[in-house]
Amino acid sequence: MDSKARPYQPTPEMDDEELAALDAEIAAQLDAEAQQDQASSHWYVIHTYSGMENKVKKNIEHRAVTMGMSDHILQVIVPTVTEIEIRNGVRREVERRLFQGYVLVNMIMDEESWYVVRNTPGVTGFVGMGNKPTPLSDAEVEKILKRIESDEPQLKVTFQLGEQVRIIDGPFAEFSGKVQEIDEAKGKAKVLVSFFNRDTPVEVDFLQLERFT
Repeated sequence: MDSKARPYQPTPEMDDEELAALDAEIAAQLDAEAQQDQASSHWYVIHTYSGMENKVKKNIEHRAVTMGMSDHILQVIVPTVTEIEIRNGVRREVERRLFQGYVLVNMIMDEESWYVVRNTPGVTGFVGMGNKPTPLSDAEVEKILKRIESDEPQLKVTFQLGEQVRIIDGPFAEFSGKVQEIDEAKGKAKVLVSFFNRDTPVEVDFLQLERFT
């Protein structure tokens, strides 16, 4: 047995082939993560000509089917809310668009899906920074969807503080005065009317009021 100590040999460094294999593995992982991110759908806002929101929605849905992009263009909505409107003492429900001239699209963004949506008749462009469409944040989407999915109609107040109105029903019918307070939750208003030359606030239902003409 050789009693001489063997010289120290450092661990050999990775050769070119091993380095190339490692680089390829890292690149493949990054590509996979990028593709996964690109394959995720997001909500985007598109701008349309005013009054064409519903037509644009139908056009996008039709083009998505006919152009084979249904797996990328997933949902199109025109955000609306139902309001209770009172006119001439009559209460009725009306549907109102939340954002005039805008439509929301849930889509997987790539060149093809962008082309289909952007070139739909009535669409003037995507909302975003510069020429790049910017997706809505999760918080923004949740807020909008929560609002439009509410089952309870919202009361639309057509009167304004200080406006001259006439009471058309109830014990104060035929009196006129100015709107002093508005309670949307109760659907009532306080109107300042004159009794014996003295201004007195009375509470009446919106249905009992009409604009003074």
